Amino acid sequence: MKNYKKLGLFKSKGRLVKEPYSKYRSPFQRDRDRIIHSAAFRRLKHKTQVFVNTEGDHYRTRITHSMEVAQIARSITRYLNLNDDLAESLSLAHDLGHTPFGHAGEQSLNECMIKNGGFDHNLQTLRIVMFLENKYLKFDGLNLTIETLDGLLKHNGPIKNYSGINEIIGLKNLKNKFNLLEYPSLEAQIANVSDDIAYNNHDIQDGMRAKLFTLNDLKEINFFKDIIKSHKKNIKRKNQEVLIYQVIRDSINLMVQDLINTSIKNINSLKIKDYNGIYNSRKNIVSFSSSFINVEKEIKQFLKFKMYNNKFVLLKNNKGKLIIKKLFKEISKKPKKYLNKDQLKKGKYRAIADYISGMTDRYAINLYRNIK
Repeated sequence: MKNYKKLGLFKSKGRLVKEPYSKYRSPFQRDRDRIIHSAAFRRLKHKTQVFVNTEGDHYRTRITHSMEVAQIARSITRYLNLNDDLAESLSLAHDLGHTPFGHAGEQSLNECMIKNGGFDHNLQTLRIVMFLENKYLKFDGLNLTIETLDGLLKHNGPIKNYSGINEIIGLKNLKNKFNLLEYPSLEAQIANVSDDIAYNNHDIQDGMRAKLFTLNDLKEINFFKDIIKSHKKNIKRKNQEVLIYQVIRDSINLMVQDLINTSIKNINSLKIKDYNGIYNSRKNIVSFSSSFINVEKEIKQFLKFKMYNNKFVLLKNNKGKLIIKKLFKEISKKPKKYLNKDQLKKGKYRAIADYISGMTDRYAINLYRNIK
């Protein structure tokens, strides 16, 4: 196989605040370690993926999801001889900015902040790693590498509208180190698609665990129907739980294989010879084939109908939205009761958004009960 190592980012451009290099760890290993040791990362273990974490011990939370994304991204980058430490850092950090109660919580907090710059969990991740995690004497935040910050900034690709970044991060804080119109690194693109692979497959597994749908329902999607059919000889009533694990495992493997093969074809067809070719590309290089893009659309539609719009899930989501709005209203009335002077210097409402978005589900529920 062609050696794609020259397309990976193994040498860092440095950090926003200059630091000496470590003798024992690469800059990207240090990024990963700083993320893992952050308070924001630890709090992910008590933040909702789909099901509120108080509902069962085996449903995914944000922290288990992030670890699963990292595992998938590492496998892909390792095969392509890219920088798996960078991909892992991006995967572990990508959900740090999520609110309690999942996307419902984010929607509610954005509505509360609509007149004050809004709220976006991707940009909140940048706020956390750049400003809010304070563990170092010489700088605020984690002072991650330019490459890691670039991947987090461009989680969804090049950025044409800078207004949100300027409002929530401040363009001056980026110190002209980033070209927001360029595509991100291959490692960042891989981390992004690995996120899709992980949550699509694991939401299916959690949905079946919650009995929102069955393995038989999953046959509505031809992709899964074929996987289940391939295990027909092993299907026994007592093996249903094991079969679910096997189906999800097969699905992830097939998606990863397609992603790798299609991405290699894209690299060759676009004649990408170095990472400048990646930045200046006309499209994302890391992608599924057209057939797997359709599979992904089918899975998302299935989950939307069977899971995300389920009455039980919507009821919990609406409860989460109510809690966020109540907390925002109450804290806005008495901000000094909850926030110190340094926090409020950032602006009252942005400080409140930082505070609420950093809460775990459990903390938000308990605080809501105390002020109700």
